[in-house]
Amino acid sequence: MIFNSIEFLIFFIAVFLLYYFVLKEKTKLQNILILMASYAFYAFANWKILPLLIASTAVFYGLGIAVYNAKTEKNKNWLTVLGVILGLGVLLYFKYANFFITSFSDLFESIGLKTNWHTFNIIVPVGISFYTFRLLSYIIDINNGKYEPTRDAVAFSAYVAFFPSILSGPIDRPNLLIPQLQNKRTFDYNLAVDGCRQILLGLFKKLVIANNCAIYVNKVYEIFPEQNSSTLLLAAILFSFQLYADFAGYSDMAIGVGKIFGFRITNNFNYPFFAQNIVEYWRRWHISLTSWLTDYVFMPLNVKWRNAGNWGMTAAVMTTFVLIGFWHGANWTFILFGFIQGLLYIPLIFSGKMFKKPKTTTGKWGFPKITVLLNMLLTFTLVTFGNIIFRSETISAGFDYMRRIFDLSIFAMPLKVMNVFIPITFIVALLVVEWIQRNKQHALDITGINNKWIRRTIYLIIIFCIVWFTGKNETFIYFQF
Repeated sequence: MIFNSIEFLIFFIAVFLLYYFVLKEKTKLQNILILMASYAFYAFANWKILPLLIASTAVFYGLGIAVYNAKTEKNKNWLTVLGVILGLGVLLYFKYANFFITSFSDLFESIGLKTNWHTFNIIVPVGISFYTFRLLSYIIDINNGKYEPTRDAVAFSAYVAFFPSILSGPIDRPNLLIPQLQNKRTFDYNLAVDGCRQILLGLFKKLVIANNCAIYVNKVYEIFPEQNSSTLLLAAILFSFQLYADFAGYSDMAIGVGKIFGFRITNNFNYPFFAQNIVEYWRRWHISLTSWLTDYVFMPLNVKWRNAGNWGMTAAVMTTFVLIGFWHGANWTFILFGFIQGLLYIPLIFSGKMFKKPKTTTGKWGFPKITVLLNMLLTFTLVTFGNIIFRSETISAGFDYMRRIFDLSIFAMPLKVMNVFIPITFIVALLVVEWIQRNKQHALDITGINNKWIRRTIYLIIIFCIVWFTGKNETFIYFQF
């Protein structure tokens, strides 16, 4: 059941009516409904993986209370370590066990040692990376004294399984979502309307931009050795926009659905293509993941290795980004992707610019000045070449793809370029609107337009584009993570 499906629409309407009309202002019953709806939503993907979610939730609920009640610091730390081991152990088994088996088998066979190891028939639970990080942040924050465990089992379970964000995030922290679940909620018209706007924006990004880009990108990547350089470059550029529109589109819809039910969840994207360096890009991209790893991995390592100066910070950054890559999936391409992102930080670390926010100066008509624009283009170029590795099936295929971009056919016309006229048109339109709206939470926040007919016209235009220009249906990319 995905947001852009008839099944979800029926599900959403049923939950909405029960939530606001039958269970109006009855917080505990509303939370039970949210929990049951979340479990039903999750089970729709594959009911066999639901018991793991429930069991993980129950274990961490008990562990949170045990950590808080521990009488000595030593016991508290041991219980926290136990929770981290359990959470990561489950994640590693279900998502990475076969990866480790095949990797070590290939390694041994490469040096002449034959193995008879066999991979397991493991169903990878959808969304496991997202809800595992929620559980880990809960137990770690309790240990660090940042959060007291909740005794409300329903609210905690709803936090872990919250259906708008269970499949692909954002990764909400407990101190953001659990208090909202425990507070009384009534229908907030303005918040719900803004949620509808954000859902509409997410549908536009996913259906019109991401799905149309995917048609071209998938065909090129399937037979990339047969394509000329300009075609490969165009496909690589379009994949960066596809990845953004796909994932940010899902996040917009998740946040929008949350707003309709009275919740404010984590903003996951902040116009990343306007970043002027790679550090700023990662502050704007998949914010809930990068901030999570910054708080729980980078900062502790940076403090531990601070005596090593810039080299210590570099080691902390590289470790963090290798984990970011590994988080994405069981493939060496993702690990290399993370490693490359970390390498791009090194010049900024040693130049002292890592923690300096670049100024976004504008020129005539409000568009960025040439130096700002060049910085944005350079950052986008670095991101795009990194995404080639991210998109490729193997490391060798990724490097072969990049190598083939740099030959004389780069000056030839891309093949079937007219096939991408629609997505390119809408990409340009989206970038212009996002630049104008860059100080708003999302690009369709048009509360500043007082004329209701202008607002309605904008909505109708977007709806028309969604109906008329929707591309071939594609699964959300981040469902696999």
